[in-house]
Amino acid sequence: MNKRTLLITGGAGFIGSALIRHLIENTDYRVVNLDKLTYAGNLESLEPVSGSERYAFERVDICDGAEVRRVFSEHQPSAIMHLAAESHVDRSIDGPADFIETNVTGTCVLLEAARAYWNKLAEEEKQQFRFHHISTDEVYGSLGSEGMFTETSPYQPNSPYSASKASSDHMVRAWHETYGLPVVITNCSNNYGPYQFPEKLVPLIILNALAGKSLPIYGKGDQVRDWLYVDDHARALLRVLEQGRDGETYNIGGHNEKTNLEVVKTLCAILDEKRPRHPQGIRRYAELITHVADRPGHDQRYAIDADKIQQELGWVPEETFETGMMKTVDWYLNNDSWCQRVLDGSYRGERLGVIE
Repeated sequence: MNKRTLLITGGAGFIGSALIRHLIENTDYRVVNLDKLTYAGNLESLEPVSGSERYAFERVDICDGAEVRRVFSEHQPSAIMHLAAESHVDRSIDGPADFIETNVTGTCVLLEAARAYWNKLAEEEKQQFRFHHISTDEVYGSLGSEGMFTETSPYQPNSPYSASKASSDHMVRAWHETYGLPVVITNCSNNYGPYQFPEKLVPLIILNALAGKSLPIYGKGDQVRDWLYVDDHARALLRVLEQGRDGETYNIGGHNEKTNLEVVKTLCAILDEKRPRHPQGIRRYAELITHVADRPGHDQRYAIDADKIQQELGWVPEETFETGMMKTVDWYLNNDSWCQRVLDGSYRGERLGVIE
């Protein structure tokens, strides 16, 4: 086992690429990126670090047990950080089977490969190994107007996506309790920041506004989410990997509860300031806001209680909602070519998750 090698699944995705950039730029870890490169995986997100001698890429499907076992054998990691997942609620409504295959079956394959690898390690190396499973606050379901999700909140997933992630969370815990595999689990709130695939709210609004397209908001836009800047999340993930207690779950939140409408209006105001060349003769980007029919089973409110990770591990987010959104808009304004190449692919900004 190489004590300084981390295996990152889904490292070409939004959060995974942010984590890898953080690891290569700020630590001495060697990083192995295992990714299938589905529609949301983009190796351009790793160009700032892809030339590093401490970075390696393996194009592998986590459901391919033989290939996953080969990667463990060849690279001998000291830990795995599992981010590979189908993650968009609307897509899970359109095609739930893909979410079960990747998020449930794929996690089982990884757990079994990790267990087989871990069992062959020397005792000291077995104690140092970790399977870090990265999950979502959506497994907890929907909150009313008060209260927050804690690590002991009951699971009540309401979409095929969140149900598949809840299943994978339960499996990781079961492999710890049944087989003794050293694990940690993290559940995070909504991430945003550079390199995010434009089916998600923040980049979709930015790119639609710049193109003079409508800015679709589900229902009244009063659904509340806690917003976490992706680089803060990456720092939290590393802190949990290195210092988190075996078998524990840690919630990661940004301390930024905002309605979807507030998020969209904030982005519009920033764009008014930074890119005032409004399309189609409009005076403010907010004029493009359009309310559309709500998606099925849309959770009303998420809110993360992140006291545990703050008190036990000393992590707090560095970005406020305002500074994080400002950095995000700046990145998209300065990386138009990346956005165009992404949009030239399989996704064109169309509405997903509509039940016919």
